[in-house]
Amino acid sequence: MTTGPDGLGPDTLRLVLVDDEPLVRHGLRLVLELDPTFAVLAEAGNGDEGVALTRRHRPDLVLVDIRMPGMDGIEVVRTIVADPALARTRALVLTTFADDRLLTDATRAGACGYLLKSMPPADIRAAVRSAATGQTAVAPQLVDRLLSEHARRPTGASPLLARLTERETQVLRELATGRSNSEIAALLYLGEGTVKTHVAAILRKLSVRDRTQAAVAAYELGLVRPGDAGLHN
Repeated sequence: MTTGPDGLGPDTLRLVLVDDEPLVRHGLRLVLELDPTFAVLAEAGNGDEGVALTRRHRPDLVLVDIRMPGMDGIEVVRTIVADPALARTRALVLTTFADDRLLTDATRAGACGYLLKSMPPADIRAAVRSAATGQTAVAPQLVDRLLSEHARRPTGASPLLARLTERETQVLRELATGRSNSEIAALLYLGEGTVKTHVAAILRKLSVRDRTQAAVAAYELGLVRPGDAGLHN
């Protein structure tokens, strides 16, 4: 097994924590590192420090609190997502606030999910792994609220769907209901590599960064509706 410059193996999930409460960061580190394949590379107590540490360490995933002094969590997410040097880093919000507006703002900023600190530790670890591997991670009690908000939001963007082939539209529909690439491949009788190719084309044609934003677009465009299926959590 080869190791990276940080001495960690290739299967290790590299994380950075950004939260202004030291006890919260400590507890979260303990929860996450119960899984030996998780490694917390650094902790930040504010948004500016969080962005700096993310640029230094280039982790797989950054867990960001919403409300912090200075740069808040939404702006941290937006900054990370906009940085070409961090194209492989995803940002996940972990907060105490089950707030519809914050949930929508985080998703639109490019967050790959929105978790609550009150979730059971095992669920947090599972959601973090899902988020880091390209899935959408939303606290179960917030899924319907997120999808309902986007489903009723008029966009006038229906011509976007015309950019997709019939097969890409099928893949987007299944992606938006929370299925992984392997599940989509089995359902549509495709190779997993073919599904990955379709997903890449969908992201490019819809001008979105990741699967989370593609799923939101599918709801906004009316391709799927709340209740069709839940997002991964």
